[in-house]
Amino acid sequence: MLAAAEKLLGQGAAEFSMRDLATAAGVSFATPFNQFGSKLAIMRTLSAQRIATMHERLAVADLPDTSPDRVLEAVRIAAEVMVEAPAVNRTIMGVIGAPGSEPGETRGRSQRFWTEALGDGTGLSPAARELGLLLLPDHLAIAFRGVLSFWTAGEIRDDDLVANAQAVAAAMLLGFVEGDERELLTGLLGRVARRPLAP
Repeated sequence: MLAAAEKLLGQGAAEFSMRDLATAAGVSFATPFNQFGSKLAIMRTLSAQRIATMHERLAVADLPDTSPDRVLEAVRIAAEVMVEAPAVNRTIMGVIGAPGSEPGETRGRSQRFWTEALGDGTGLSPAARELGLLLLPDHLAIAFRGVLSFWTAGEIRDDDLVANAQAVAAAMLLGFVEGDERELLTGLLGRVARRPLAP
């Protein structure tokens, strides 16, 4: 069912009906409703699959030792997942971003990804480490979703998604680092500021 939904999205059929989905999947008209209940639920499930893929790739990545570097690598991993099928993923983002009768669980899933990305807080300043580990997973989830919203709307190019998302993450991390880590992040922000990021 999900594979059929992705195929329809990949063919540009963003407004597919549940009947279209049933036909593409070779099942009865009632099956999509019985399994998912609504098109929004299908899109949320596809979104959850993307986050699961991000988790899987993060788990096998050769991550740096410090939290700031780990987060920047996690941003790269997450952004690259999204641009592997940009048309499909933009449509998914557009649908799950619309109001629904019940809230989804994307924020919580994303928080868990960024918690894993942060690791044990190595590289955060001692005075801010505890607060950073408490706040940053949610703040990074919100920030990454914000970058994706502009990407979904076509205001950020596929090739610029990693740089934009890393810049936002770096700006957020600045309040929790000092010394060499701060220099690393300000250097990244300086490089991004000197390149055109909008279409």
